[in-house]
Amino acid sequence: MQHFTAHLHDEEGTAALGAALARALAPGLAIHLHGDLGAGKTALTRALLHAAGHVGTVKSPTYTLSEPYSIQLDGRAVSVIHFDLYRMGSPEEFLDAGFREDFNGDNVCIVEWPEKAEGVLPPPDLNVFLTVSGHGRDVELQASTALGNSCLQRLKFAPNM
Repeated sequence: MQHFTAHLHDEEGTAALGAALARALAPGLAIHLHGDLGAGKTALTRALLHAAGHVGTVKSPTYTLSEPYSIQLDGRAVSVIHFDLYRMGSPEEFLDAGFREDFNGDNVCIVEWPEKAEGVLPPPDLNVFLTVSGHGRDVELQASTALGNSCLQRLKFAPNM
């Protein structure tokens, strides 16, 4: 499986990675974002959504748990659903909310704090690990399925040096 690591020197580097990921998206992709508070999970998602064509505010779904956005991928309308599970009390809340239905092969699902729904959350195609490092971030992308592998093969990103 494909694997990618880089050091992002600043917010612009995070935004550039988000833009590169936007160009590599495919319907059905599930991305799990891992990292401490302030590691850049929402910033990466915001940059991805804006680069994918969403015009307007991208808010963190900390209290709503999910926010859907409509984008175009290869001329096809696709929903990108941004989940933030930080405030979930138990994995059962994920099931009770009906979120599993969003992982249907048509939507792109981006999940912050996936460990909060461990055992009930569908597995990711792509894991993204963000770690604060100095003034920047270290990032690691790991594909875990053929769809995730395909996404990383399409990824065209040169980290800011």
